[in-house]
Amino acid sequence: MTEKKIVQTAGRKALGEFAPAFAHFNDDVLFGENWNLPGISVKERCLLTVVALMAQGITDSSLRYHLENAKAHGVTREEIAAAVTHVAFYAGWPKAWAVFNLAKDVWTPEKEAATAKEAFQRELMFPIGEPNPYGKYFIGQSYLAPVSTQQVGIFNVTFEPGCRNNWHIHHAKSGGGQILICVGGRGWYQAWGEKPVEMTPGTVVNIPANVKHWHGAAADHWFAHLAFDVDGEETSNEWLEPVTDEAYADVNR
Repeated sequence: MTEKKIVQTAGRKALGEFAPAFAHFNDDVLFGENWNLPGISVKERCLLTVVALMAQGITDSSLRYHLENAKAHGVTREEIAAAVTHVAFYAGWPKAWAVFNLAKDVWTPEKEAATAKEAFQRELMFPIGEPNPYGKYFIGQSYLAPVSTQQVGIFNVTFEPGCRNNWHIHHAKSGGGQILICVGGRGWYQAWGEKPVEMTPGTVVNIPANVKHWHGAAADHWFAHLAFDVDGEETSNEWLEPVTDEAYADVNR
């Protein structure tokens, strides 16, 4: 996947009138040309920048910005901890303490969850939406966003890693059922008595009426699919038992 181009405007916002040349170099050269050079990923650039600032003993707001930027581009708490610990032996122990005092606030569980959601949203062309009102039929957190409520009902359903819905059936006397199209991440669909189907962007699953099934995210991935309701006669949904942890673990092996 082609990485999104880095665009910076902070220089012009802060110094555009006072120091326009500096603002130009900051936004167009440093963060424009340099940060968009090929060869290494944005995630790797973020880590290198944190290490460079740490080595110089710069632990002010600029370091915090780059720590937050690193997290936004996929650097995990484990990765930043490992990187800072490694560099501490070369750059200095007090500098590592200063970085960790900032990093532990950036990588709190609440902020990590929010950042992961924001990062996944950047991959999607459809909104994640709000917490799913049918959440009682799910294990884990899911979100629901209507895409179309006219002619054909289409909803984007997003699952956090490990989230899945209960076994359920779309009943219909005739017609009915559901169509799923994966639009992001990685997940699973499984019909009762059948092998699970891995879903990645572009995967289409046709679910006939009256088939017991479940779908949800892989254990270590966010997952989003469009759900199309198929018109039918005397349609209804029946929610059943949860997918057990044991059964779900078997699918993710």
